Amino acid sequence: MRQVTDTAGVVLAPNPGPMTLDGTNTWVLRAPGSERCVVVDPGPLHEGHLQAVAAQGPVDVVLLTHGHHDHSEGARRFAELTGAAVRALDPAHRLGEEGLGAGDVVLGGGLEVRVIGTPGHSSDSLSFALPDAVLTGDTILGRGTTVVAHPDGVLADYLDSLKRLRDLGELTVLPGHGPELASAGAAAQHYLDHRQQRLEQVRAAVAAGAGSPREVVEVVYADVDQGLWFAAEMSVRAQLDYLAAP
Repeated sequence: MRQVTDTAGVVLAPNPGPMTLDGTNTWVLRAPGSERCVVVDPGPLHEGHLQAVAAQGPVDVVLLTHGHHDHSEGARRFAELTGAAVRALDPAHRLGEEGLGAGDVVLGGGLEVRVIGTPGHSSDSLSFALPDAVLTGDTILGRGTTVVAHPDGVLADYLDSLKRLRDLGELTVLPGHGPELASAGAAAQHYLDHRQQRLEQVRAAVAAGAGSPREVVEVVYADVDQGLWFAAEMSVRAQLDYLAAP
C-alpha cells in the first residue's frame, strides 16, 4: 500500500485499461494510530488484490463510490474475507442493512467520513470527504476527464456535482483512477471549463450539420483514440440532452 495522506493509503488494482487508466484505486482510510480501517471501492474480482487489501487491517466498513464493476465487482468476495458490510447508494450493491446517501457521516477506522452526493458520471455516484481530502470515484479522475455515462449519467447533475466539489477548495483529490490531485477546487473548475468547451463544440457540430451522436463524435472527438469513441458517444448523448432541455 502507498500512503498518500495522513489518513489515506491506496492499493492499485491490476486492471489497467483505456477506461481505468493505471487501474482502480482501492482506498484504505484510517486515523493515525488506528489498527482498523475503512475501505473504499474494493475493485475488480481479483483474489490477489482483495487479499492484499484485506491484509491492511481489520475493516470496519466498505464504501462504494458507485456500482460500476471496476469499483464494485470484488465487494462480495471482500466482504467474505473481512466480515465487513458494504454500503452503497444503490441497494443492488449493498451487503448489509445500511444504505448510504448524501449527508451521511460514516464512522470507522477512527475517522468521520462525510458523504457527498455527486451524481452525473452515474446516477449512484458518491464522494467521501475527510478533513484533508475527498475521494471522488469517477467524478474527477487523476488524469484526463471522465465520461457522463448516458442514459444513467445526466450532464446537468454532473455539472452541479462539480460545483459542489469545487466548493471544497484545497482538499486533496483521491480519485478512483489515476494519481491524486492537489486541489479539489482547481480540479473541479478545470472539469467545468472542459465541459463548457465541449458543449460549445457539440453545439457548433450540430449547427454545421452533424445529425447523429456518432457524427458529432467524429467531429468533436476526432483527436481521440477511436477505441474510446463508444464512451465519447455516451457523453455526446448526455450533452445533446442537456442542450435540448428547456
